[in-house]
Amino acid sequence: MLEEPRWLRAHDLPRPAVGEDDGLLRVEACGLCGTDHEQYSGVLRGGFAFVPGHEVVGVVEALGAAAAARWDVAVGDRVAVEVFQSCGACAPCVAGEYRHCRRHGIGDMYGFIPVDKPPGLWGGYADHQYLAPDSRVLRVPASLDPVVATAFNPLGAGIRWGVTVPGTSEGDVVAVLGPGIRGLSVVAAAREARAGFVLLTGHGPRDRERLEIGHAFGADLTVDSAVDDPVAALKDATGGLADVVVDVTAKAPAALAQALALARPGGTVVVAGTRGSAEAPGFWPDLIVYKELRILGVLGVDTTAYRAALDLLASGRYPFVDLPRRVTGLEGVEALLQTLAGERDEPRPVHAVVVP
Repeated sequence: MLEEPRWLRAHDLPRPAVGEDDGLLRVEACGLCGTDHEQYSGVLRGGFAFVPGHEVVGVVEALGAAAAARWDVAVGDRVAVEVFQSCGACAPCVAGEYRHCRRHGIGDMYGFIPVDKPPGLWGGYADHQYLAPDSRVLRVPASLDPVVATAFNPLGAGIRWGVTVPGTSEGDVVAVLGPGIRGLSVVAAAREARAGFVLLTGHGPRDRERLEIGHAFGADLTVDSAVDDPVAALKDATGGLADVVVDVTAKAPAALAQALALARPGGTVVVAGTRGSAEAPGFWPDLIVYKELRILGVLGVDTTAYRAALDLLASGRYPFVDLPRRVTGLEGVEALLQTLAGERDEPRPVHAVVVP
């Protein structure tokens, strides 16, 4: 349980009774992302104690009859748990935009719910996680290892952010900023959509290995923006600019300006990474007007993208199983979070997973 920033401690919480409309998951693996280490460090601070972890895969251990029918799962099934809950009745949920559910929304997402809210088991850093009536769960293909299956979350993001939202189609030139697991997932998703050319950018020595990995995920060209100009490189390679630019960088305020520069006139820029700052060096708003750009912000994923992600992982067409990965038990999660936050003198894994 994260009691306050940098105060992660083990606690025993009672196992909840399961009724007709809910369930209990035995957690097998929980992926980590930037949200996790920002919660740990206090950048994302809720002001309450909670059980972190929101990229959860596990086995259904107990299940009510109504929940089983609604989720189409049974006791013993391996499932992935979506981050957002959905009441299914409000206007956003009915429209499929349940990330903005009026009952739940971003303020009531798995891995960031106060432990004081019964039954307290609202995150993946635990042996078990409560499956509330408004949860959304997806069966995991039997062939998928649970650790690899936690990539359903970043790959789902790659599919939605890189293809669904911008409408990426066959032959498009796509530029992806940021070579972390979500950037690599966007590259794979663009390649699945039969993009004509995919550029992947990173910045500096820490991204060197990730850029090399990018080719295995379908990137035609990788560029270290600390050394070379991505715009010039893309023009040299394709004779033009990108139809779709997807920015998944984190804490990179200058990336927005680069994204606009990479987009062709009439192109689409998808902003997925958060800046962590109100500053945007080099950002020139007039460029949006002159190029008639479409700028889209994206938050989270949806069931359609998650299902496609699980199927794509199971296909083995992209080497998610071979990603530089660090797996730890609950006793090692604090050190792993510090590594992900760049606080330890050791390389950050592309994929980090907790196995309770």
